[in-house]
Amino acid sequence: MRAVATPRPAWQTPGRRRQAEAKRAAILDAAEELFVPSGYELTSVDAIAARAGVSKRTVYDHFGDKPTLFASVVARVADALHVSTRKAVEEELTDGRDLRDALIAFVRRLTTDVVPTSTYATYRRLYAHAASAPRLPDRPDEEPERILEERFAQLAAAGELEVRDPRRAVQHFTALTMRLVLDAISRDPADPEVQEIITDGVDAFLRAYR
Repeated sequence: MRAVATPRPAWQTPGRRRQAEAKRAAILDAAEELFVPSGYELTSVDAIAARAGVSKRTVYDHFGDKPTLFASVVARVADALHVSTRKAVEEELTDGRDLRDALIAFVRRLTTDVVPTSTYATYRRLYAHAASAPRLPDRPDEEPERILEERFAQLAAAGELEVRDPRRAVQHFTALTMRLVLDAISRDPADPEVQEIITDGVDAFLRAYR
């Protein structure tokens, strides 16, 4: 029988707060370690509690139920990925830079700094398992595509791009660049063919949107 979560006190001493945060982080770490290889259905709360070194009741006290815990794991990994994506946008798609050079540099940055990371691999594997999990909550403001969408809207306002629908423009851009790169990512990102895919994709995008 599942333990029933009870509300925790509204206030905590600094020591108790640190202890609670440490337990929460341990639970998330354990859940990620088990959800990624085994998936949602085959991972039990009992196994997560044992891996984290806490009681099953503690897991429920922090997260309420297994679907919420899975969503929290996905959100934590996604947040780390979004930070990297936003940093790439802010540092590569800068004002005054040649747009073609900026877009090529942006895709190369994602290819070398984001896609090869364990964070990205974890993100993709968690979402591959998401079909067997309860529907994840929408987080539209946190989608990596939304970050690029905002920047494309700014570039359109500055006259650098002709964009009526920034979301569709981002879909076209990622299809012409990142999606094709991912198909070839088993190669070294510095492989000339991968670099050619990036350049050709950016050029095709600019022919349509400039």
